[in-house]
Amino acid sequence: MSRIIEIVVKPDGNTTVQTKGFAGSSCREATRFLEKALGQVAGEQLTAEFHNSSASVQQSISRK
Repeated sequence: MSRIIEIVVKPDGNTTVQTKGFAGSSCREATRFLEKALGQVAGEQLTAEFHNSSASVQQSISRK
């Protein structure tokens, strides 16, 4: 499975980052640069895949 980082910017400036195809916590490492660039993480939702060999994480990042 290929690794994907999906970024959605909403009209109000809030951003959602979702990863697919990453193993374990490597998804967090892959999006760390985005967290720094986009602002403070407002929330994080770990999916069932996070605990399997392929991880998926969705983060909401808000600019303040």
